[in-house]
Amino acid sequence: MQVVAVDIGGTHARFALAEVAGGRVVSLGEPVTLKTAEYGGFQTAWEAFGAKVGQPLPRAAAIAVASPISGDVIKLTNNPWVIRPPLIKERLNVDEFVLINDFGAVGQAVAQVDHGDFLHLCGPDVPFPKTGVLTVCGPGTGLGVAQVLRTPDRYHVIETEGGHIDFAPLDALEDAMVKRLRKAYTRVSAERIVSGPGIVAMYETLADIEHRSITRLDDKAIWTAALEGKDSLAVTAADRFCMSLGSVAGDLALAHGANGVVIAGGLGLRLKDHFTRSGFAERFSAKGRFQNRMAAIPVKLITHPQPGLFGAAAAYAQEHTQ
Repeated sequence: MQVVAVDIGGTHARFALAEVAGGRVVSLGEPVTLKTAEYGGFQTAWEAFGAKVGQPLPRAAAIAVASPISGDVIKLTNNPWVIRPPLIKERLNVDEFVLINDFGAVGQAVAQVDHGDFLHLCGPDVPFPKTGVLTVCGPGTGLGVAQVLRTPDRYHVIETEGGHIDFAPLDALEDAMVKRLRKAYTRVSAERIVSGPGIVAMYETLADIEHRSITRLDDKAIWTAALEGKDSLAVTAADRFCMSLGSVAGDLALAHGANGVVIAGGLGLRLKDHFTRSGFAERFSAKGRFQNRMAAIPVKLITHPQPGLFGAAAAYAQEHTQ
C-alpha cells in the first residue's frame, strides 16, 4: 500500500510517497522539501505537497515530528506549528496514521535500511549482529538517542532522552569547556557539548587556551569554517567535537549493553571525513577495564539520504502491514 511519509523539523518539512508491505518499506519516492516558515501550519504544507504531486494523496500518513509525542497538542521545539493528533484524520483526510518522534523514526530506518546504507567508522568492519541492541545517537540541534532491540523474529525501537545524561570530561580542555558552560547552565549535559551548538564552547575555549582574540561566531559559521578548512581553530574544534562524541557514544553503548552503534543525523554525515582522523575511535574504546569489549563493537554512520522519511514509513509498515 502507499502512504505519505512526512518528516517535520524546525526549518524544513519533508514529504514523500512510500510503498509499504509486510511490515517493511518497499520503496521511497522522491522527497519534496518545504520551508516551515513559508506555511502557517502542517495542514497547509500537506496541501502544498498534494498540489506538487498533482494527484489525490493516499489516505494514510506516516509522520515524524521533532518533538516529544504526548497529549492532544504537540508544539514543535524549533517551529511555530502546532499539531493536534485527534484532528489529523479530519484535517488531512486520512483513514490511518502513525505519529512518531523524529529520532524514533531514525531508529526505524536503522532497523530496515540495507547494509550498504552504513559507512564503517571503527571497530570490526562487519555487518551488525542480527540480534541484540543497537545504540543510535545523532548530533544536530540537540543530541538524539534511541535503542533498537532486535530479536530473531522482529525489532523494537525505544526512544530515549539519553542526550541529557551528564557529560563526563576526560581531559583539561573538556574540564575547561564544562566550566565555561556551567556559567550559563547549572548542569552540563552531553547535549551541551556534542550537539551542533556545542562547537561554540569548544571554539571559544580553544581560543582562551591559546590567548587568541577572536570574533564571536555562531555555531553555523564555525561549522562552515571547520568543514571548509578555512580556520585552523575551527578545524581543531571539529576534531575535538568528534573526540567528545566518541566518548559519549561509548558511554551510551555501555549503558545500553549494545553490540553495535550507529551515528546518525545531518551533522554526523557532514563529519564523516573527520571521524577517522579525529580520535573518535580511541575515545569510543577508552573505557578502562571494558576497552577490549568496546573495541569489538562495530560503529557505523548511517548514510541513507532520508532516514526520517524512510523511518516514518517503516513505523507505519510495522503497525499496519504486518
